[in-house]
Amino acid sequence: MRSTLMLACFVLSASLAGAPSVCAAEPAPPPGSDEAQINALSEASADAWNRGDLKGHLAMYSGAMTFMTKDGPRPGVEPLEKAFAEKYFKDGRPKQTLSFSASVLRRLGPDAFLETGSWRLTGGGEPDQSGWFTLIWVRTAEGWRVLHDHSS
Repeated sequence: MRSTLMLACFVLSASLAGAPSVCAAEPAPPPGSDEAQINALSEASADAWNRGDLKGHLAMYSGAMTFMTKDGPRPGVEPLEKAFAEKYFKDGRPKQTLSFSASVLRRLGPDAFLETGSWRLTGGGEPDQSGWFTLIWVRTAEGWRVLHDHSS
């Protein structure tokens, strides 16, 4: 009985050793790839926010972008900049630190990606805030830009 149990444990361990981990991190995309460029833009956007550079944060957006709100889509970067400045900034500084995580990019075609992930605002003596986002990225003459943002 004991040897049968040991054999079963060995077989189970051996079979799981080659199985992919559900918790394994996605490998980093190759440098210079479309995915790496988009990841770099997202990171630069969060860094700009955290420095208090709202225009830098919004630089990843296309001029033709739309932002989905509870009242429907809001076109253009300028209204988004105004809304963010009023809600999330005080005296030109962010009220909280922004971070992105759980990002997944899915290619929609040679010049488009769908990105899903989570955002988090922390610190500043304010309650933490978090939610999810879906971005549509398109290749433009200026490089990759967000054409549509649906954050909740």
